[in-house]
Amino acid sequence: MLSAIRQDLKAIFDRDPAATSRLEVILTYAGFHALLIYRIAHWLKIHGVPFFPRALSQLARWLTGIEIHPSAKIGTGFFIDHGMGVVIGETAEIGDYVTLFQGVTLGGTGKERGKRHPTLGNHVVVGAGAKILGGIKIGDNVKIGANSVVIKNVPPNSTVIGVPARVIKTQGERLPDVTMDQTNLPDPINDRFAALEQELIELRKKLENRDSQLPF
Repeated sequence: MLSAIRQDLKAIFDRDPAATSRLEVILTYAGFHALLIYRIAHWLKIHGVPFFPRALSQLARWLTGIEIHPSAKIGTGFFIDHGMGVVIGETAEIGDYVTLFQGVTLGGTGKERGKRHPTLGNHVVVGAGAKILGGIKIGDNVKIGANSVVIKNVPPNSTVIGVPARVIKTQGERLPDVTMDQTNLPDPINDRFAALEQELIELRKKLENRDSQLPF
């Protein structure tokens, strides 16, 4: 547990340019506070301690605005940026070096039992307000755009956006785990409009050339 906490602390300095000192992070970062309480609650949960793990998670929710169920499984190097409104469900599983922004939900889709929350691979970045719902799998090195709603499995090395989310980019190499730029995601709808506009321009030119070659 202590090793995981050290990795979580290191992840903040690796991915947040606003982090200036360990003291500042330890005292003022709500995401780190919530994760610290989760680590303790999870340890108690897997060792069979009743009631207290859930009570600790509710305390963390009250203090930080972040709700992490003590039964969730979270890897090392996890970073919650800002964090207000983040919800991580009971059967959620999160790999190593994952980043979540504020308002992210790893939730279920109803009253189903069993594995009802998502599984995130390693080096995943989830933009602000995104919702990942159901017992789906998000592959390694995936980037999920802000406010997307993901309800289907996502292959590794992909970028997804939209409601419902769709894969708009797949790469053959890993996305950098420090990538947190949510403003330069591809826009497939705009790209399609641009392509249609170009086709119209080319058609107009062809019609003008044809008209100019008519004898009358």
